[in-house]
Amino acid sequence: MGKLLPKLTARKVEGLKEPGMHGDGEGLYLCVSVGGTKSWILRTTVYGRRRELGLGSATLVSLAEAREEARRLRKVARAGGDPETIRNRETLTFAEAAKRVHKNLEPTWSNPKHAAGWLSAVEAYAFPCFGKRPINKVGTPDILLVLEPIWTTKHETARRVMQRLSTIFDWAKVAGHYPAENPVTGVKKALGTVNTATKHMASMPWQDLPDFMMELYSREGVSARTLEFIILTATRSGEARGARWEEIDLEERAWHIPGERMKRRIPHRIPLSSAACAVLERMKGMDAEIVFPSVQTAKTAKPRVQSVNVFQALLQRMEREGFTIHGFRSTFRDWCSEDAHAEREVAEAALSHATGNEVERAYARSDLYDRRRTLMEQWGNFTTTVVNGNSAELSVGFQNHNKSESTSLSAGVKPPAVARKKLEKHRSKAAVPKR
Repeated sequence: MGKLLPKLTARKVEGLKEPGMHGDGEGLYLCVSVGGTKSWILRTTVYGRRRELGLGSATLVSLAEAREEARRLRKVARAGGDPETIRNRETLTFAEAAKRVHKNLEPTWSNPKHAAGWLSAVEAYAFPCFGKRPINKVGTPDILLVLEPIWTTKHETARRVMQRLSTIFDWAKVAGHYPAENPVTGVKKALGTVNTATKHMASMPWQDLPDFMMELYSREGVSARTLEFIILTATRSGEARGARWEEIDLEERAWHIPGERMKRRIPHRIPLSSAACAVLERMKGMDAEIVFPSVQTAKTAKPRVQSVNVFQALLQRMEREGFTIHGFRSTFRDWCSEDAHAEREVAEAALSHATGNEVERAYARSDLYDRRRTLMEQWGNFTTTVVNGNSAELSVGFQNHNKSESTSLSAGVKPPAVARKKLEKHRSKAAVPKR
């Protein structure tokens, strides 16, 4: 009697549409779901009991590869071993899978620095919990353990981490490393809906700003550069959108805003940090008059000031709709108090806020410019921590425009290394889920 030929061929595997289990022989089956998804299943006997083992998606594992893997696992079972135990030793850990997905996605990002930000959030929050565990041993309760502590307190960060975890498990399932449904799918219902006050918060936590600035830096377009400048100078939207080159003194590293463009109708000079000057360098040549011109020109073909709506459109594209542009001034103020420990009058002067009563303001003739220069340089260093990396220590003392003396740290501002260390400490604390 001749040897029975396998029932499946590569062409048949590709063309099968009927849902069900289609045998190939010796316990190997092609499982076609109602939705048309195809995967390989091996039925074998382990320790006297029937066992089904998933061998991966048919879109990634060929018929020949499925037969070879089935042959290998049957051999293990016949020798008295447990094929599933052997495969668990060989399977990817969650950390390995995350890095594999990150590597696959890296070519899709225009700026390499954006790639670091994608993985850093997963490393900070998920790796401490189950990074070393085989990915097929990670379930929905583990995902919940990571996201629940930050779901309401840092909802935007939690949402981004959840999206990235979902992408990783989608890949693992398709690649045959995860036999069940994506464990992230049902976790949102368990976490519940964030109330309006939390979900639609106006300002971003200052701890999240370096990652946001890294993402913003990788974006092309005038609106992205304008928003960078708004954040780095802690100014209002209209002040930055209407900025003119005649107001900028790059040699002095200062921005002189005339009173008619200020909310309080009082002229305001802003010390420009190294990071703010770098943004201006990128804008050179766009227009001779307006620093951040609209990409849409008027009928006269002359550049015009951007609409305030461009920023909400930008945040929507970045999936950051929960924040307002004005809220970044609040972010700056929180950072001044909680991290830099800057004197109140220095922080308020940086925002062009009136402080004290009328008598106090009458005697307060100084705009605290030198102390604000130190503060703004430290703010620029902090916000661009991820963009610039931690390889180079930025100067603490800032040489002022006459280059005769260095601005002291009289404003009580911490040097960049301390700010970075505190940021890392904050991230490490947030990375440990509450049990």
